[in-house]
Amino acid sequence: MLEEVERWLKERSWSADDRPLTRLLAAKRATGRTVSVVLPALNEEATVGEIAAAIRRELMGEAAPLVDELVVVDSGSTDRTAEVAAAAGARVVHRDSLLPELPALPGKGEVLWRSLLATSGDIICFIDADLREFDARFVSGIVGPLLTEPDVQLVKGMYDRPLGPEFDGLASGKTTGQGVGQGGRVTELVARPLLNLHWPRLAGFVQPLGGEYAARRSLLERLPFPVGYGVELAILIDSLHTVGLDALAQVDLGVRRHRHQDPQALGRMAATIYRTAQLRLARGHLVRPRLTQFDRGEAGFVARTSDVDTEERPPMIEIPEYVERRAA
Repeated sequence: MLEEVERWLKERSWSADDRPLTRLLAAKRATGRTVSVVLPALNEEATVGEIAAAIRRELMGEAAPLVDELVVVDSGSTDRTAEVAAAAGARVVHRDSLLPELPALPGKGEVLWRSLLATSGDIICFIDADLREFDARFVSGIVGPLLTEPDVQLVKGMYDRPLGPEFDGLASGKTTGQGVGQGGRVTELVARPLLNLHWPRLAGFVQPLGGEYAARRSLLERLPFPVGYGVELAILIDSLHTVGLDALAQVDLGVRRHRHQDPQALGRMAATIYRTAQLRLARGHLVRPRLTQFDRGEAGFVARTSDVDTEERPPMIEIPEYVERRAA
């Protein structure tokens, strides 16, 4: 197993610099593949505009028409996310307008699942809308192998994740001996151990939970989508079982800077990740999980219990409205 992972790392791990934009544009013309970029967004007015503008400016103009459509799927923002995204040139689609007869559930996975109905590209690229200092190579880097390597079906981004100034007490700016940056705490404490123990063929992925990845529509439409934070882990595991390890790849994008979550939010994310893995290990043998956390109140610690995301959407190819729209 270790030899297989080492071979995969050599053959399916690249840098964004390995494929210049000119090569990608030539491959896109030769293959005729279309590319859709999706930004799932909830109250991201501070960053979504810069991301959308960079993609429009650098990857959608006449000089470099790599991206065919840019869609921001707004999952109920109460700030100016939709307005800012539209002003930057993105097409804004509201989550609840997609499959309106099916009541929407809260969560990132729900938005990604419904985004298949809002897009038309052969290749779909997901980019988190909270990135700071965004570089358009985040898109071209992970789309690249899907245009140049016919056997590749899914490409994950990998990067350093510094915690940033809001964590000055923890972030020293030095990563030696501390793994990949200092962010990605749920990855290091939960996701990576789970993958190494139960899906060791996926042990080579540097950022298994990263929100920047691209895949062929023909793969995504065959996968179930957990509605919440477990969607990235689920897509990785289910893709392994659906198309095999050699159809998966990763690309080094440099440094990823974004908003970080507080420890209690990380606890809920970790519980969701564990539940997503458990469901794939023993489908049909689970009770509905709950997570109890504690806040300090005036009279001591106060317990607060949350449901862990348990809902999953079926493969989109099983949804009649999607099949009809694709046929049309």
